[in-house]
Amino acid sequence: MTAESSFDPTAPLAGPPDSWEGAPTPSLRPGPPYHMTDMLAAEPALARRILERVSAPGGGAADLAETIRATLSAGDPVVVTGCGTSEHAAQATVEILREAAAVAGLRGALISSEQAFESSLAPPNRGLVIGVSHEGATAATNAALAATASVGLPTAVLTVSRHSPAGRLVGIAVETGEVDHGWSHTVGYLSPVVAAAGVAAILSGRTLDGTVVADLLTSGSRDTAGAEGIAAALADAAYLLVTASGSDRPAGRELVLKVEEASWLPSAYRDLETFLHGHLPATGSTTGLVLILMDRDGRAARVKRARQALSAAAVVGLRAATIVTEAVAADLDPGLTPAGRLVVPETPRLPAPVAALLGSATPLQLLTERLARARGTNPDLIRRDDPTYLEASEAADA
Repeated sequence: MTAESSFDPTAPLAGPPDSWEGAPTPSLRPGPPYHMTDMLAAEPALARRILERVSAPGGGAADLAETIRATLSAGDPVVVTGCGTSEHAAQATVEILREAAAVAGLRGALISSEQAFESSLAPPNRGLVIGVSHEGATAATNAALAATASVGLPTAVLTVSRHSPAGRLVGIAVETGEVDHGWSHTVGYLSPVVAAAGVAAILSGRTLDGTVVADLLTSGSRDTAGAEGIAAALADAAYLLVTASGSDRPAGRELVLKVEEASWLPSAYRDLETFLHGHLPATGSTTGLVLILMDRDGRAARVKRARQALSAAAVVGLRAATIVTEAVAADLDPGLTPAGRLVVPETPRLPAPVAALLGSATPLQLLTERLARARGTNPDLIRRDDPTYLEASEAADA
């Protein structure tokens, strides 16, 4: 059965809720287009709106960029924190800010990520803490921000609204303004990454072209046939491994989370080099593998090691696929990726980590959505339409 949708991908999404007691349950759609399908279609136009919003006077990006500059200039650290999808967006933010700080002449800058629960238990004793929370209501992230503020350190957040619980805890809120329609956070991953790119552009003194960003996101969601081919090859796999290197690592971790919550296929992330140090003996012909390789920094060495990893995977019989740029695709023998590949254009007009992380965002989401279709799962509800998993969620939140 196919769900009907009159969704307009160019129209603004819903704004922040009136109450932050919890995100509303997405409507149940019996088949595609799912809410995740709609969110994918919305992301190019959404990214342009977010860049305009955060860069406008009062949008928060300029204030945060100046605070980051002052913090790093004083030799103090910047820590970015979050949970789940927002933790991966926090890791992406670190990659983006590090590059921008180097361009700004702040070499040797101390910028790192920390999981929010751990940060709430052991806040730093100096520096700036930036939270990432799509809706601003994540308990562990808010606890981390509150713990940081309690020791007198400055805080900021990338979130939907300064009026959210997270927004009310911090000194600076960078507002993304629009909310995801599903629980498998699609827009929830992209929005803070785009906002971080806007902050980084101000920090580095560069201009970020919203049209270039939108075009890149559009290109990443275009190859539906390619995504369906990979999904068909992986749908009955017993296990999926995802591997990446450099600034692609947050995207690799996000793909694992997306696949598990949307299609229920057990998955794990391995850094590219780590994958080849002891993990191959547990794999075989029922194992899927997805390599993400978009980062253009250090590319020659990464491609060489990726080729070796894919060659080893081929000997064992893994079902290997890739999410790569055009240049990387040209350097990899098609025989090494029997499950297929999603290819994104090179985008030299964007900083390397921005191009990599935005370039992989829509392909990894498209693959997830098509894998959910192939496995007969609904990606919107993260299995909470099943009473057992709803009860598990309620137990976890009790």
